[in-house]
Amino acid sequence: PRRVSAAFWEHLRRLGLRDFPCGLGSWNKSRFSAHTSPSGQEEDMPLGEESPEALTELLSDPRSPWALPPGCSPQDQCLRDVAVQMPQLVRSTRVLQVFRFLRIVGRDVEEVDEDLLQLQHLEELILCANQISRITSANLPRTLRVLELCCNAVADLQDLCARPPPELQHLGLGYNRLRGPLRDKYLTADFWPNLISLDLSFNNLTDLLGLVSQLSSLQKLRVLVLQGNPLALIPAYRGFVVDSLPKLSILDDIHVGPNERHQFHGLARQPELIRSEAQVVVSIGKIKGVPEPSAVQNLEVGSEAPVITYSYCVTYEF
Repeated sequence: PRRVSAAFWEHLRRLGLRDFPCGLGSWNKSRFSAHTSPSGQEEDMPLGEESPEALTELLSDPRSPWALPPGCSPQDQCLRDVAVQMPQLVRSTRVLQVFRFLRIVGRDVEEVDEDLLQLQHLEELILCANQISRITSANLPRTLRVLELCCNAVADLQDLCARPPPELQHLGLGYNRLRGPLRDKYLTADFWPNLISLDLSFNNLTDLLGLVSQLSSLQKLRVLVLQGNPLALIPAYRGFVVDSLPKLSILDDIHVGPNERHQFHGLARQPELIRSEAQVVVSIGKIKGVPEPSAVQNLEVGSEAPVITYSYCVTYEF
């Protein structure tokens, strides 16, 4: 399986941190020689060498052949600046200590491997639109505050909750394969004591009562996204969630105001309103190419002409 670490190193190679105008070479060798002044600067640049300012300008000018490749982040630009100012850093694994944010999107990654632990100061990990079905929390840096796994194939939370990062504030699991009642209480404060934002949208979750019961232990939870799940079709869905989680500020990207809280007050004590059914209303706007069933036939009184009737069967598949 393709690993996160492999995609990470591939991206670093794409940045060319050891090649001109980054890294160590004939274009800056005097700045890092044994005879360089303590400040690391020379009064006059030797012939054939470039100043740090000139090298940095080659990286930042969009018309430069050494400009960043498309799809790179501000952190990538920062890394290349570091590779100009302190090229010794990128010649070793010490460069891994610089990373606070890592975004690997749409790279067909299947596994979050233990090599990710080398990023000891990582705070945000974005792994959207990959093919991750299982994620072992033991392979996640303990410093993580944001973990976004939108558009993957996660179907089970057991491995993710075995030893989750204790300071995680946002967990994104939208557009995955979570389904049915979550029987194991993995979405509780026992695993996520500092969680502020949780995205479970567009899965196949059906047990609203059970899910809200778990989420009620998340005392810091302020943002929750459940839209796109079957449970969101329940008529009293929004009111029940709003009243059950009194500290919630945003539900399904809509602000929860005091008027709404007052309107839904008391719904949390009426679980009988949460029926395991949904109402779907389908309206037919216009059908072309068939006779109008309601057309009036102008028949004379006593006429023996046959009466023509029409009937139609329309089926919907959900």
